[in-house]
Amino acid sequence: MSSTKSRKPAKKSKSLRIGRVRDYLRGRVWYLCYHEHGRRHQPRVGPDRDVARQMAAEINAQLEVGAPSALGFEPISILDLRRRWLEHHEHVRRSSLQTIRRYRAATEHLIRFVSEIRPLRRVSDFRPVHAEEFVRYLRSLQVAPNGHRNTSKRRLRDKGIKYILETCSTLLNYAARQRHLPPYVENPFRTIEINRIPVVVGRPPRR
Repeated sequence: MSSTKSRKPAKKSKSLRIGRVRDYLRGRVWYLCYHEHGRRHQPRVGPDRDVARQMAAEINAQLEVGAPSALGFEPISILDLRRRWLEHHEHVRRSSLQTIRRYRAATEHLIRFVSEIRPLRRVSDFRPVHAEEFVRYLRSLQVAPNGHRNTSKRRLRDKGIKYILETCSTLLNYAARQRHLPPYVENPFRTIEINRIPVVVGRPPRR
């Protein structure tokens, strides 16, 4: 009677390479590693090895033909984003100086919010919950209607709040087009449905 040795199942490799993209396992989660435009990317894929292999093949194909990778984006601060956006309107869109001044004034509220109230380093860190906090922040502001510091202050009117939110939403749309937001991430301002915010005509009550 011949004896047969039990064979141990072969261990699956904890890393694999498909062209210019490497998959590797960290704990129970697969990650990718590749370089695009001189920048290293290490996006998280998930626990499924086959999904990681498929994603690696897709990104490698995109890199080979020079197309933007599906998971790649360029992190940027909100302050730098606004600067690029205003320069785009000035030098590319050729928007009027008055329009650019209105855009700068409207987005200044967002800059102050992410600098002083809810510090956030990058535009990709701005989430829907922050958009909701920003609305509450705007409703709490006391401003001088004509900009003079000796003038009595009042709350922002609904129309002004809505314009600020629409302008900031346009800024985030620009961020998405320029690949400064993670892929498949929705503009955070869309979740608050700006178009459904009611506009009450008249002076807001002073407090």
